Amino acid sequence: METFDGRTAWQPSQRYPDPSIVVIDEAFNKYRMPLTKVERLWTGSRWGEGPVWFGDTRSLVWSDIPNNRMLRWDEESGAVTVFRKPSGYANGNSRDRQGRLITCEHGGRRVSRTEPDGRVVTLADSFNGKKLNSPNDIVCKSDGSIWFTDPSFGIMGWYEGHKAEPENPLNVYRWDPSGKLEVVAEGIHQPNGLAFSPDEKILYIVESRSVPRKILALDVTKENTLKNSRTLIDAGPKGTPDGFRVDTDGNLWCGWGMGEAGLDGVHVFNPRGKLIGRIDLPERCANLCFGGLERNRLFMAASTSLYSLYVNTQGLPYF
Repeated sequence: METFDGRTAWQPSQRYPDPSIVVIDEAFNKYRMPLTKVERLWTGSRWGEGPVWFGDTRSLVWSDIPNNRMLRWDEESGAVTVFRKPSGYANGNSRDRQGRLITCEHGGRRVSRTEPDGRVVTLADSFNGKKLNSPNDIVCKSDGSIWFTDPSFGIMGWYEGHKAEPENPLNVYRWDPSGKLEVVAEGIHQPNGLAFSPDEKILYIVESRSVPRKILALDVTKENTLKNSRTLIDAGPKGTPDGFRVDTDGNLWCGWGMGEAGLDGVHVFNPRGKLIGRIDLPERCANLCFGGLERNRLFMAASTSLYSLYVNTQGLPYF
């Protein structure tokens, strides 16, 4: 496998506490560890997204969409190798409750699953006889169902997929283990990142082309439908949320970016949607996940680089 050199001119803070970890509200002090700092683990992607942790191999896999590849970072050695190329212009990734990799692919306009023997199978690539647009982000619920967003970003040009016209509305879908695919949310202007609350009673969805951009909260019924859509987070005139994950206290750790200081990195919101903290990065952050031996290491796929930070909380498993 090809191995990359992650050396770069960027350097982490020379002092503890790291000034790039910013307390907005005193509540964030609970999660901020004074003897940690942001680390750049590797650089060399064109646009990184979809990090997913593999605890059984102590490794992280993420997507480099324009380069049509997925990369793997090894925690023990720090080496980065090509996990899959071509990747179908893979974007969001997660793992199901059996530990299998599930992936949103722009190129194939599908959701795929990687079996234990390495086979990549299609779970969903069409709805009502028409192609999906470009599945973007994905999570797996405890009942084995898979929920994913389907905006049109991957078919708007030839950089992150293949240019094409949308055939279906920009929906949010639920794939049932029986193979049934159904729409659970519609009318959201370019749905992007999504995640469940710890009790799975709320689904959060980024509406990435509303003005201003928003993170919506929707109640999940016992029948696995969504109701009572409301704005949890108004990102403001410059806020650009992308993907996010939730910790065991229900806080939302959101990839953020607008190409300027103070807006590139991660914004952390409490379950009521109040901004409590910020992790400033030198480039825009798309997606993130929790990993490490105790699920207390935050991994951030930020444009051309992969960053990490130890925090005093744990991410929800399987996200």
